[in-house]
Amino acid sequence: MPRFRRRKRDGVPVRRFRRAKSVVPSTIASVNTIVAVRLAELLERDPEFRDQALEMGVIDHRWLEDPGRHPMSRVPPVAVMRRFLERSVERRPSALTRLGLSALQVLAADGELIRDAAGQARVTVVFTDLEGFTRYTSTHGDSAARELLDEHHRAVGPIVRRWGGRVVKRLGDGLMLTFPDPGYAVRAALELVDQRPEGLKVRAGLHAGEAVVTRDDLVGHVVNIAARITDLAAGGQVLASEAVITEAGELDGLRLSKPLRKRVKGVSQPVSVRAVRPGTA
Repeated sequence: MPRFRRRKRDGVPVRRFRRAKSVVPSTIASVNTIVAVRLAELLERDPEFRDQALEMGVIDHRWLEDPGRHPMSRVPPVAVMRRFLERSVERRPSALTRLGLSALQVLAADGELIRDAAGQARVTVVFTDLEGFTRYTSTHGDSAARELLDEHHRAVGPIVRRWGGRVVKRLGDGLMLTFPDPGYAVRAALELVDQRPEGLKVRAGLHAGEAVVTRDDLVGHVVNIAARITDLAAGGQVLASEAVITEAGELDGLRLSKPLRKRVKGVSQPVSVRAVRPGTA
């Protein structure tokens, strides 16, 4: 066979052909990045559509901030369906009857948490409650208090889902929430504190640790500490344990107080907590 034939493939020199093959993946990656950036820009121009995409888990906050470096979403399909069902039931409670309680129970367990063989997962637990709710009930009556709570819960659901969390249960005028990402949990808590019913204040406490996660509950020491930290918070305040702050890493755009060591019921050693609020140091 002539020498030039060994050095060419379909009329293209072999070395150039191999070089071209190596260039193709990087070219595709560049095109994908450009498309992702443009898509993120379009979403930012339509805040309502952007928030819906975040709420359903179609996109993620980190991707929105830096589309070229982060995956668009890490939410599994079953979790997207769970968020959709939660949103549907919040907006139309009658949908629960049509869907069937069993359907929601099947999807209730948090598919975004990685559990070990014992059913434990590393979670950030958030408790919220309404300061002044007892006084409000006494003044306005049970029916008005119920309507206020329903309205509050409808406002809370989208915020929790946008930051990848789940409402585990309602506790009177409070909520127990879980988040796989501690940084997102902190930011969600700040939004929840701002989403307060007229005349009342929301407070939130956060702690991170191992817990046993079931379809409708959460069990573990982390739950007890998060509840106690919430008791320490004032109305309109977010208190996070040092464990949450450490695991969250960089919290750009937020201000942290100096660590405060507090004694809480049922815990032998003082718990270190920080107040978190928007703003830079």
